[in-house]
Amino acid sequence: MDSPDLWAGLPDLEELSGEDDAAPDVWEEPISLTGRRDRPAFPVHVLPAWVGEFVVAVAEETQTPVDLAGSIALAVLATAAGGRSVVHVRGNWREPTNLYTVVALPPGNRKSAVFTLLTNPLYEAEKQLKAAMKPVIVEAEVTARLAKEAADKAAAKAASADNDKREQAVATAVGLAQTADTLTVPAEPVLLADDSTPETVTSLMAEQGGRLSVMSAEGGIFDIIAGRYSGAPNMEVFLKGHAGDRLRVNRQTRREYIDAPALTIGLAVQPDVLQEIGKVKGFKGRGLLGRFLYSLPVSTVGEREVITEPVPEQTAATYTARVITLTLSLAEWTDPAVIQLSPDADTALIGYQQRLEPQLKARGGKLGHVTDWAGKLAGAVARMAALLHLAEHLGEGYAHPVPETTMRAAIELGEYYTAHALAVFDVMGADPVLGRARSVLDALRDNGWQDVSRRDVFTVLSRSEVPTVADLEPALALLEDHGYLRSYQPERTGKRGRPPAPRMQVHPTLRDPGP
Repeated sequence: MDSPDLWAGLPDLEELSGEDDAAPDVWEEPISLTGRRDRPAFPVHVLPAWVGEFVVAVAEETQTPVDLAGSIALAVLATAAGGRSVVHVRGNWREPTNLYTVVALPPGNRKSAVFTLLTNPLYEAEKQLKAAMKPVIVEAEVTARLAKEAADKAAAKAASADNDKREQAVATAVGLAQTADTLTVPAEPVLLADDSTPETVTSLMAEQGGRLSVMSAEGGIFDIIAGRYSGAPNMEVFLKGHAGDRLRVNRQTRREYIDAPALTIGLAVQPDVLQEIGKVKGFKGRGLLGRFLYSLPVSTVGEREVITEPVPEQTAATYTARVITLTLSLAEWTDPAVIQLSPDADTALIGYQQRLEPQLKARGGKLGHVTDWAGKLAGAVARMAALLHLAEHLGEGYAHPVPETTMRAAIELGEYYTAHALAVFDVMGADPVLGRARSVLDALRDNGWQDVSRRDVFTVLSRSEVPTVADLEPALALLEDHGYLRSYQPERTGKRGRPPAPRMQVHPTLRDPGP
């Protein structure tokens, strides 16, 4: 018996025999459910010239989509500036300049080679930071050791002092101990980590003043976050590291406080990885998936040139020198450099937000099914605008407001990542209407129906996926819009009783797929 909750308020969906003779017999080829997703190429022209030229040259030499090098380049800029700069949008709205980017390409697309070429300057900058910090670390270690030894000697002397001298000796020992306790040894500078555990990432960020980057040509970090090795998901540092929210870890073995964490993540993974992480409990509900900028380019495998032009030496040298310059220019900032928007840039961003807002509607909005991601899009655009601006002016970006042209360049990047995110979320099954429509297609194929009622379809579907008939209706409408179904109203067979319920004809290819 059907539950009254499922059918309340709906017309009587009684079973009928026969078909409407007036229904047309000619069917056009149905449209694929995901065939309308447009995935534009990465707009490399919006990057500063020295970045864009290197990105194009790397894509040419490696015969890879420009999207791969382009997205990694943005992560490189975010590594150089993240944690050391923020963009002031308006009012109390500030965005840190770190980013989470992920590119999905099948095996054989030379992801590791592209990663190496793009990230090498960061490792060189890290070496230079370590070399500059080495004397400071040695001096601090010696000073701390001597202070500890002096405090220990004073404590021993106070312990054996005569009564009349003990009070003064204890006061001296306490003072030296307090002084020794205030002396800290700076950590060796680290810019990049590989597929580290959440605990390692947290500790490194605490040591590095809140700044760190995880860059990898593999997707192992998702397995680590999901807890496939530890047994339980641990994504707190990855959530707060993107937003810049205060992070405090209080455990028996360690206490770590990070007031303004800035974590950058740059990944290149196989498409299957994105499909799998969409199934991980908590990734979507906690908002982790909404923090990434996704790129799903078309693979060039099978169409590549064998002999290619290498990256020009001058192009590579300029890229290396400027990434290092940008990194070192901001490395010493403790309070972050504040990047301001010009009035025209802010006006452009406001216009973009106004165009974006209606798309977030739950019913009918283009981005209504991915609001967790799309709700962060304006902030991501502001971050990218600041990074493009810093790359244009290197160490002096904070001295000039972001111009309108740079903001519009960032908006174009936002539109690129929106198109690709929609395709990625299709792969992840983020749109429940699309997922239910696919389940209906499977049911239509399995049952071989030519003419079917909504009741029949609803009966064979899982209640966990389609709880009520009302939940089924949008999926049926989508299938009808794509040409898989045709609704029609059967003729009344008698003068009394309710009119017959609408029925649906099924596309012949679902009944007879052919050879």
